[in-house]
Amino acid sequence: VLFLASRTLPSSMLSSCLPAGTAVGSHALCALGRRAYATRTKFGGVKDADRIFTNLYGEHDTGVTGAMQRGDWYKTKEILSKGPEWITGEIKASGIRGRGGAGFSTGTKWEFMPKTIDPQRPAYLVVNGDEGEPGTCKDREIMRHDPHKLVEGALLAGFAVRAKAAYIYIRGEFFHERARVDEAIDQAYKKGFLGKNACGSGYTFDVYTHPGAGAYVCGEETALIESLEGKPGKPRLKPPFPAARGLFDCPTTVNNVETIASVPTILRRGADWYSSFGRPNNSGLKLFSISGHVNNPITVEEEMSIPLRELIEKHAGGVRGGWSNLLGVIPGGASTPMLNQGQTEQAIMDYDGMTALGSSFGTGAVTVLDKSADPIKAVLRLVRFFRDESCGQCTPCRDGMGWLEEYMERMETGEIHPHELEILANLCHQIAGHTVCALGDAATWPIMGLIKNFQPYITARMEEYKEAHKDDHLMYRA
Repeated sequence: VLFLASRTLPSSMLSSCLPAGTAVGSHALCALGRRAYATRTKFGGVKDADRIFTNLYGEHDTGVTGAMQRGDWYKTKEILSKGPEWITGEIKASGIRGRGGAGFSTGTKWEFMPKTIDPQRPAYLVVNGDEGEPGTCKDREIMRHDPHKLVEGALLAGFAVRAKAAYIYIRGEFFHERARVDEAIDQAYKKGFLGKNACGSGYTFDVYTHPGAGAYVCGEETALIESLEGKPGKPRLKPPFPAARGLFDCPTTVNNVETIASVPTILRRGADWYSSFGRPNNSGLKLFSISGHVNNPITVEEEMSIPLRELIEKHAGGVRGGWSNLLGVIPGGASTPMLNQGQTEQAIMDYDGMTALGSSFGTGAVTVLDKSADPIKAVLRLVRFFRDESCGQCTPCRDGMGWLEEYMERMETGEIHPHELEILANLCHQIAGHTVCALGDAATWPIMGLIKNFQPYITARMEEYKEAHKDDHLMYRA
């Protein structure tokens, strides 16, 4: 989930006084990996022939026969024969970054793993299918409708990091999705794609699924590992990082479902093909989940760097009541700062585009709010979610969440005093970056986005309250 991300939101998010950033325009000639990019000014409109997830809507057979007809498990043995270094190099050159919200280079992450195999401390691959970020509903579509892409990706990624086995950690509520993945794993074993001499390569590799218990914090990689080991899902201090001491105290790589499921296609079609999509440093294709006040909520595969307005209007049928009825957009999952209408107009859906606007790309889960929504109430609801999901390990998060909720409740009614907005912003600053994991950050970013981008709504709410209680000096003092 999103709070796997490193805490790198711009400092402007900690001040409500700074203006919103400016979207990045067309880029000049530059290099990424092995590919030189010519200047492009338009992104989006990916062709069906270029889509990775060809059964995203479950229109075809989800079993091994249908998967092989769509190209899964094609020449997998030949890919494995090229060796771990080649696979890791291709993934790194493709430019794919973690699709679970962190946005860290996948190939670079794999390079952190040991290059030699220690029988006493074997390596493991862990696939994060927890997907607890509100608004995010992409990984479940892969597990439900394209499970063999995930299983094959686990084999190839596991081989690249020299892992003994892969554990796919699936959110406990995803009962049917886990059943589909288990079925795909069984079929892969029967075909000889997994187990001893996987795909005839001489490599032995096993894949297991493990259900979670619904905790949002288990989307953080070390909390997920703790849960896999049968312990309470509480994040670990880092360092040591999982690549050194992860699952069962052994070297471990943790990747998101979408990331792993993209690996086979990237290796078949090549790093240059994949990196041709999107702007530099924002390469590839991405599953976007679009929900909220749109005419056609959908999960769709599109090119990175597509304009946000085009994404909404082309694939989700536009905003309910028309574009003029747009209030704001949460661009990357519940923990990303909300954009107002003006920012949404210029927003580019990639990592750099969202950073330029003081937000975050996150999981690419777009939640649209029209003018019938109350932005303050919406953020309050998110704060209550994060308060409930805090594991309670860190004092700033454990105690601070209650204070955030109290201030937001006062803001919703308009009872909050003007000087308390500064106190609230300072409280967010004291929580963000001061916890073991980034759940504390995740809870504060929506509030800071609200203060920065929706100040007129807050001011109007306070004025309404002041007018309604102008004769009650005991309840309100300016």
